[in-house]
Amino acid sequence: MDSRKNMKEFQPIKEGKVREVYDNGDSLIIVATDRISAFDVILKNQVTKKGAILTQMSKFWFEYTKDIVPNHMISTDVKDMPEFFQNERFDGNSMMCKKLTMLPIECIVRGYITGSGWASYKENGTVCGIKLPEGLKESEKLPEPIYTPSTKAEIGDHDENISFEQSIDVLEKAFPGKGEEYANKIKDCTIALYKKCAEYALSKGIIIADTKFEFGLDENGNVVLGDEMLTPDSSRFWPLEGYKAGQGQPSFDKQYVRDWLKANPDSDYHLPKEVVTKTVDKYKEAYELLTGKKFE
Repeated sequence: MDSRKNMKEFQPIKEGKVREVYDNGDSLIIVATDRISAFDVILKNQVTKKGAILTQMSKFWFEYTKDIVPNHMISTDVKDMPEFFQNERFDGNSMMCKKLTMLPIECIVRGYITGSGWASYKENGTVCGIKLPEGLKESEKLPEPIYTPSTKAEIGDHDENISFEQSIDVLEKAFPGKGEEYANKIKDCTIALYKKCAEYALSKGIIIADTKFEFGLDENGNVVLGDEMLTPDSSRFWPLEGYKAGQGQPSFDKQYVRDWLKANPDSDYHLPKEVVTKTVDKYKEAYELLTGKKFE
């Protein structure tokens, strides 16, 4: 008898730009698809193996940082998941996670000045309202990492940068009496995670210029790291070799895709094959440098 006939089917309860979330009773299963997004648009191409690379990279960092803050990862082995997930489509790119009440803040930390931060600094010497020393060059390392939170947008909207004080208000509205405590906790965790991981990555030849984390609360009200962690989708990775302040840097992330789209405004968000291949190769190279393991 075919046991798959009696197999429980699952439908995603939430679909993001690149990820799908399934409800597994007391846990969630988060699947990183091979979709890729840029400028808040989902592109028409799939990037083969991208989901698996991102999931395995998050797994590596979650294990590396569990001494700083607990995280939501339970398992990335599909054998630990319901039968529906025990096949090629989900193998390697799925993570079973604890259910959390997510905090409505994207925790962004910047260790180098680049992107929208550099544009803002050139204009008025600040990044997200934080005054920085004069005379910084593009891509230069900041004296200390800065925390620049933003609000989480729905699909199709852009996240909005807010000040630390505003993050207290947002959290206070969602969790009366706890706003300041949670805002301080996630800020401290964000900086501590970034410092530990950026130092490690540097020793492997990768600069983590900036990244974002998301946190939630477990059933006891403890702050727990959720979402993905330090992947090329949520971070800017630069090669240390050839790094020089005063210019833009080549990268291991989606910047290559963004640059191509900017140069080809009529592309209708359809990438040529070589851009897709190059993107996957960059992701793989970052994974292998950081973990010291071949991506199989």
